[in-house]
Amino acid sequence: MLDHFSVQVRDLPASAAFYDKVLAPLGGRRIMEPGPIGYGVDRPDFWLVPAAGGTESLEAHIAFTAPDRAAVQAFHDAAVAAGAEVLHAPRVWPEYHPTYFGAFVRDPDGNNVEAVCHRPE
Repeated sequence: MLDHFSVQVRDLPASAAFYDKVLAPLGGRRIMEPGPIGYGVDRPDFWLVPAAGGTESLEAHIAFTAPDRAAVQAFHDAAVAAGAEVLHAPRVWPEYHPTYFGAFVRDPDGNNVEAVCHRPE
């Protein structure tokens, strides 16, 4: 159902540096710039957009698909290395379903960013 998604960010270079690091383990990369920065695997489907002057952004929850549990761990490790606040370290979340494996961090704008793998180990 989702074709693309964008979030407003206060500091585009800081947010881009963060997403460069945490999306790489999931196969994501910068595809389009300057201006809004588009990330994706083969086309831009996640965008960073500079916040309008004085606009205070609201927290969003963004979950990126990981191909396997190792990629979730690599996402988490990249986020920690980038200085992100860890909300939840990688683990199985049986309350969602028996093989839901996810990690949650905060990006530079306070958004709740997740990597999730739905496959069994």
